[in-house]
Amino acid sequence: MTTAAVEDAKKERRSRRKGKHAYSTENRRMVWENVVWPLILKVNRSYFTLKEYHAKRDEFCRLNNMRPSKVAGGFVSLLVKGILGREKNIYSIHYRLIPYMRKKVNLEYGLVIREINTKR
Repeated sequence: MTTAAVEDAKKERRSRRKGKHAYSTENRRMVWENVVWPLILKVNRSYFTLKEYHAKRDEFCRLNNMRPSKVAGGFVSLLVKGILGREKNIYSIHYRLIPYMRKKVNLEYGLVIREINTKR
């Protein structure tokens, strides 16, 4: 067995040991950084429609050969965490993230969590 194959096998064993929380965090991060935040920057407003989201999600899934159901879990998790809010078919980002949107900052998931949980 080659060194690369051994490393791949070790990585696969480690990834199977992830708990439910780790997978949820990973999915939230993936959806935030690859679908939701780029969509917010593209539409240049703090909210987006379900139709806009589906178009961006489908594009991401097609490019990464991924099932939309995996992305859907991360999206719902963002709603549950309070990063996204929903009213009918309109989804909006947390109000503390709007200044980052205006500055067009590449906002990583870790900073999002810190920002929305900070007491001011």
